[in-house]
Amino acid sequence: MKLIFAFLRLVRSLNLFFIVLTQALFYYCILPFAFKNVSQLPKLYLQPELFWLLCAASLLIAAAGYIINDYFDLNIDLVNKPERQVVDTIINRRWAILLHWLLSFTGIIVSFYISWKLNNWIIGLANSGCVFLLMLYSSTFKKKLIIGNLIISILTAWVILVLFVAEWDLNRSGDGAIQLALGRVFKLAVVYAGFAFIISLVREVVKDVEDMEGDARYNCKTMPIVWGVNAAKLFAGVWLAVLLAAIVVLQFYVLRFGWWSSLIYTVALIISPLIWILIKLYKARSKSDFSRLSSAIKLVMMTGILSMILFKLYS
Repeated sequence: MKLIFAFLRLVRSLNLFFIVLTQALFYYCILPFAFKNVSQLPKLYLQPELFWLLCAASLLIAAAGYIINDYFDLNIDLVNKPERQVVDTIINRRWAILLHWLLSFTGIIVSFYISWKLNNWIIGLANSGCVFLLMLYSSTFKKKLIIGNLIISILTAWVILVLFVAEWDLNRSGDGAIQLALGRVFKLAVVYAGFAFIISLVREVVKDVEDMEGDARYNCKTMPIVWGVNAAKLFAGVWLAVLLAAIVVLQFYVLRFGWWSSLIYTVALIISPLIWILIKLYKARSKSDFSRLSSAIKLVMMTGILSMILFKLYS
């Protein structure tokens, strides 16, 4: 039982659940909304069995990424978060690397199976690229200025974009209703992927500040180490302000349709918390301050993704 709990901690089971939730909400809330005016809907987009295989591939690749990250971060994590250490304390390093390759390989195989069924090879190739990027991130880019943060943010956005890519074959249809539906899917995918990208980028920078002690000891060149804490805070604050501005503009757009429930939800559970985070970011000084900010940002990520449920009201 101890080994099972250690494995679940190693692969960040809560984060994996968040990936499944994100993809499931997009599939069951956004896609029906986008295709609501298209007849014979079940024949037009990703079938449930393939969707859940796509979720499984995402989970396998993400879990493998977490394992390889902890494998390479062994010494740094002994400084930053020794209480969470799993590799080399509960799970042997050799088993960890074996698990990484097993999960990665299985995720790639599942991805190419989906590509074959959909006649869409982008999914298999892109998910293979995700495995490669996660390895490079963990071994090299995590210790570099900005590029590691960007990689994680792009991969976070891909969790949503992959569901639009899965519909790519439909784009060959000449049906005008399908084209309009795909346009809606694309716009909503970009909105949510953009949200995921920016808020993930902000959180990665905040985490870099939180983990400065261990990172500096092992010669990492993260933003707060190279540019200083104040510059890192400014960088994160600017992106938070951009995100807030974009969300406010979107609310004026949706009000044209009388979506008051969406406005209330967004103001209460996304905009207000983001303003609070921006204020607290300005005041943050200690490691515990940045740890709390990281948790708060993660909660806003959750409320942002949960807003997809609102589209059920308008389907």
